[in-house]
Amino acid sequence: MKMKALAALAVLTATTMLVGCSDSNETSSPSDSSKPVTLNAWIMPNSPQPDKDFLTLLKPYLDQHPNVKINVTVLDWNSAWTKITAAATSGTGPDILQLGTTWVPAIAAMGGIEEVTDKVNDVGGASAWAPASWATTQIAGKPNVYGVPWFIDARAIFYRTDAFKQAGVDPATAFQSWDSFKAALEKVNGISVDGGKTKMAAMTLPGKNDWNVDHNIFPWVWAAGGEVLSSDNKKAVFNDDKGLQGVLYYTGLAQSGLVDKGALEENTAQTEADWENGKAAVLIDGSYMISTLATTKDKGGAAESPAAKNYAVAPLPPGPSGKAATFFGGSDLTVFSGSQHKADAWDVIKYLSTDDAQLTYAKMTGDLPAKNAVFNNDYFKNDPNLKQFVDAAKNGRSYPSVAQWGPIETVLVKHLGNIWDFVAGVNGTYSQESVKKELDAAASEVDALLKQQQ
Repeated sequence: MKMKALAALAVLTATTMLVGCSDSNETSSPSDSSKPVTLNAWIMPNSPQPDKDFLTLLKPYLDQHPNVKINVTVLDWNSAWTKITAAATSGTGPDILQLGTTWVPAIAAMGGIEEVTDKVNDVGGASAWAPASWATTQIAGKPNVYGVPWFIDARAIFYRTDAFKQAGVDPATAFQSWDSFKAALEKVNGISVDGGKTKMAAMTLPGKNDWNVDHNIFPWVWAAGGEVLSSDNKKAVFNDDKGLQGVLYYTGLAQSGLVDKGALEENTAQTEADWENGKAAVLIDGSYMISTLATTKDKGGAAESPAAKNYAVAPLPPGPSGKAATFFGGSDLTVFSGSQHKADAWDVIKYLSTDDAQLTYAKMTGDLPAKNAVFNNDYFKNDPNLKQFVDAAKNGRSYPSVAQWGPIETVLVKHLGNIWDFVAGVNGTYSQESVKKELDAAASEVDALLKQQQ
């Protein structure tokens, strides 16, 4: 049940239909029981059985609206961007559309999704939602709102408690700073908890062959005091001294021998499996891993793995800025501009924005809810590991919500991937100079993209 991992690995385009009635062209207001309507929803693989889980989530709504039928199409994350942009260009697509938070500005700028600014009060207003998550529903610098946050993908440290104990590492101090974190990794590197049969690497992390390349690196840039773009979003600044310091610290963990460099050829799903099976003591991952570790193998989980019985969670350590940071991703729900049933689509999104629906879906997916009231629910506070994610999310950072983010991210993934090649020793030499040169090249390309929207 590696929710985000499966999202990127599976080539899944499943369509599931809930029994109901035929299509209708009614768009002016939500359909009443005498007006049957079929809605098409495009979502990603957010849970082990994404189509069925989505319909289970909607069952209370559908029970109250027997005239509504929903067809669910599950898009693989790897191909979703291409399919969504094609739909936005052609005007032919779903009624309800899940978008990764970084995609909203671009699709909004293309005219692919409806503006819902006048409907914000329907979902409790902006203040009802985590600020970093709400920011992703808009284009930076503009008041228009184009969606509603659905769930949050935050990152924290999963560590093997038995390995830390064997190495004499105190978790109470291990994550207090970058220095203490690296010192802890150095102590645990090569430790064995199975009588010497297997020596663990201190940490496992994926390199360029991952779908999270930029998400993995930017928390360290932020913790160093760096930013992605200037405050006016007109210029790249991630290549300044602070940004360079963050990139060098994180990639340097692998360069200094604390990571099996074979992992740098892997993606998140593969490094998760490595950590679960005892190849490394530390993994940085999302809250969905907690569900994975509590779910049996026959249901797609890893409850029988060595890690499942010997782990705990800690937030990422503060950097030289004195602050910690975690990537604050996830997804938003939007109404497709080409929908013939916009009012009905919005009515469904309103339901999915309720406290009950937010909590239910968080339990299904293992992700965090985006709504403040649900985020503070006892369900999260009473679980010591989930609570660590709640604490980590307080330092959550999202990317600048600019229309050009899609191509910007492509540039970042390319150049950050080249840095991982330096670390892996497969193309070029790793040094402060080579990393700075690569960041400068990325910044130059990003600046050119930003000029296109000015």
